[in-house]
Amino acid sequence: MPVPDPDRFAAAPFLQGLLATLEPLATEHVDDLSAAIVEEDLFKVWYTRLPSPDDMGAEIDRRLRRQAEGVIAAWTIRRNSDGRAVGMTTFLNLRPDHRRLELGSTWISVSAQGAGINAEAELLQLRRAFDDLDCIAVEFRTHWHNRQSRAAIAALGAKQDGVLRNHDLWRDGTMRDVVVFSIIASEWPTVRLDLQQRLARRA
Repeated sequence: MPVPDPDRFAAAPFLQGLLATLEPLATEHVDDLSAAIVEEDLFKVWYTRLPSPDDMGAEIDRRLRRQAEGVIAAWTIRRNSDGRAVGMTTFLNLRPDHRRLELGSTWISVSAQGAGINAEAELLQLRRAFDDLDCIAVEFRTHWHNRQSRAAIAALGAKQDGVLRNHDLWRDGTMRDVVVFSIIASEWPTVRLDLQQRLARRA
């Protein structure tokens, strides 16, 4: 079987949905994203690594550099109802030779949570991974104490693969246990149907 094109894995094309649009991350998104990250002090949540509003420009530049190196694919999440950028999301750990990647480094503003925007963004990315890139597995990783993230990932239909204990030394000196989930290609049809039905109820 031919190896998939690595450049396709690192590309971030426009992905259009009803509630949200994923568009290539760009420097002009800095103002909207800085405003989004300060809602209820989202950037101060201790168990995530989110950029502060002052660091947003540097974080965008960092992700764009890594994308140019072929390491990630980075998007901005735009809310269709008002056209505002409300978050970021990324394909990480690209392994085109094994047709795998990780969906992560995702955050969304507090005002956009619970509105179906995150679910639709994930549906768009999973379509990209499984239908366009022919992935055999998509992985998710999160902090053990990020219970909201763990519940959201499980609600997608992802299965928990395990816990990597003391996997990361955290910025405050504590150790991070990393919870690993995945969706494999054989599960994608039912995951897609479930996400589509959840979003249809919001239409």
